[in-house]
Amino acid sequence: MTGHSHPAKVAVFSLGGTIASTKDPQSASGGVAPRLGAGELVAAVPQLEHAAELEAIPFRQTASGDLGFDDISALAREITLRFKAGTSGAVVTQGTDSIEETSFALSLMVEGPRPVVVTGAMRNPTLAGADGPANLLAAVQVASSPAAEGLGTVVVLNDEIHAARYVKKTHTSSPSTFHSPNGGPLGWVVEGRCRIALRPVQNLPTITPLTGEIPQVALVRTALGEDSRMVEQIAHLGFAGLVVEGFGGGHVPARMVPALETLAGQIPVVLTSRTGSGEALKETYDFHGSERDLLGRGLIHGGSLDGLKARVLLTLLLADGASTSDVTEVFRSAAELG
Repeated sequence: MTGHSHPAKVAVFSLGGTIASTKDPQSASGGVAPRLGAGELVAAVPQLEHAAELEAIPFRQTASGDLGFDDISALAREITLRFKAGTSGAVVTQGTDSIEETSFALSLMVEGPRPVVVTGAMRNPTLAGADGPANLLAAVQVASSPAAEGLGTVVVLNDEIHAARYVKKTHTSSPSTFHSPNGGPLGWVVEGRCRIALRPVQNLPTITPLTGEIPQVALVRTALGEDSRMVEQIAHLGFAGLVVEGFGGGHVPARMVPALETLAGQIPVVLTSRTGSGEALKETYDFHGSERDLLGRGLIHGGSLDGLKARVLLTLLLADGASTSDVTEVFRSAAELG
């Protein structure tokens, strides 16, 4: 007798964003805003009933730029509860503007082998060629696939599967906006099947979802002619940490160095590159403001994490009570890819 396997259980959490945006019939502006919930998004894709057993959860209804660490921490707790109850995978729909940050935060706060898949859309449902339904279907197909177990949190759009740690939004409007410059996609979806070609090294700690006050971490990007005035104000403004996006391999103008050294003696200061790909250097250049100079003055090496991802990691670590030495050790481990 042939057995029939039960469909995977997948929880779909909606947070708003373009994928859930429609026009207000009472408004004359013609613009769209997040109005659709998880149930409506799922109902709009009939093929989903064959992909998995779905639970639709309207979690937030907002533009992704308004999401905060408290929202993502609450979401991580809810996903963890579903996993403990036997859910096979989770899908999160949200605006694409902050996906590279929210997905990375989820990857740090949701423990275990079950997949968390974050997706969205670049074309809202009122436009021809809206990509939301296809992205949602692909996301559910990945979340319900045994092949996705152990990947951690991934981002699925345009039938590509990207690791949350590496994915970046690279275009303001293109449906193929998401890329992973440091490694490429982990796999893809074809004919409804999840194909995994690469598996990332998992070498970052799991951080308990936050419940208390979340410290603010500043992000400063170096630019031509930059001086030290912004850096000098960081501590006075109450920031608990700083991420610096340096030129090239991790360099800053010489006139910024004294302020950065002083600040690094007070709060964690992480050095990354503003280029968005590659890895911050450690020992190539040796001039005033070079990576050797800055790391020797107490700045923390950011490895291959860009400024946005480094800020997420630093924020969660500080909220979890990490000391500067703890932060240094986690970033050192993060830089070791295997």
